[in-house]
Amino acid sequence: MSEVVKIATRDSYGNALVECGKEYENLVVLDADLAAATKTCVFKKAFPERHIDCGIAESNMVGIAAGLASTGKIPFVSSFAMFVAGRAFEQVRNSVAYPHLNVKIGATHAGISVGEDGATHQCNEDIALMRSIPGMVVINPADDVEAKAAVRAAIEHDGPVYLRFGRLAAPVINDRPDYKFELGKGVVLREGKDVTIIATGLCVAEALNAADKLAADGISAKVINIHTIKPLDEELVVAAAKETGKVVTVEEHSVIGGLGSAVCDCLSQKAPTPVLKIGVNDVFGESGPAVQLIAKYGLNAESIYNKVKSFV
Repeated sequence: MSEVVKIATRDSYGNALVECGKEYENLVVLDADLAAATKTCVFKKAFPERHIDCGIAESNMVGIAAGLASTGKIPFVSSFAMFVAGRAFEQVRNSVAYPHLNVKIGATHAGISVGEDGATHQCNEDIALMRSIPGMVVINPADDVEAKAAVRAAIEHDGPVYLRFGRLAAPVINDRPDYKFELGKGVVLREGKDVTIIATGLCVAEALNAADKLAADGISAKVINIHTIKPLDEELVVAAAKETGKVVTVEEHSVIGGLGSAVCDCLSQKAPTPVLKIGVNDVFGESGPAVQLIAKYGLNAESIYNKVKSFV
């Protein structure tokens, strides 16, 4: 059996910017003294005249991006999720989303998989923050293929977009000829009849592995990858809930305000269904190796398997 290829989606982000930069001359990239970490350094090397280092001033960076967007540029602002979604929230809301400017936000190092940087840098609240802003599109890609497709889709979309990328290398699961990325459309990765597992980002691969373990116990799990959390593919979510009767959401994010909340908002109105939310349970993270943290906070395949089995 061939070894699974793993690539951090922050690397995918940097590489996608370079590829798209060749096609879109009005694409510019802004960073806040973290180009080496966010991987926008590769864009800087390819297009130095279109890369702006704003220093450790994330709020100012967002304001500059808003100005650039008003002149017809397509600016990508880049920093850690904790800084660009947290520290610069007011500017994202008032300077970008309120006038509906064409600014794209590349937020790297999201979730507890930031690892040793600890709780202050592990942003488990960014999806909740961004999906609460009117008109903001929120994307959380699962792997390298999806991350690159998401960057291109963000460029083609007219309006603000929040893209969430990770530090930890993630298994490449979408490298197949029939893969298609479409904003607001979920992807069914596995059919099942006993329970639906709806996952996003880093947790998609773990959910698939958990489904394999469940199958060995005779439990048939449908697995859906929701890369676009806002707008949510409500049609797919409702259909899956009606088909299997039980839904589990899995995310490397707080169980408050993220994918689980979006799914519950939808189902409570359109198809009331028992839902189990798996995520970070209203606690801060801690410093430690990323893989160990994912296991400790119950986001690995074994934990998902055990929780889904008990739920079913």
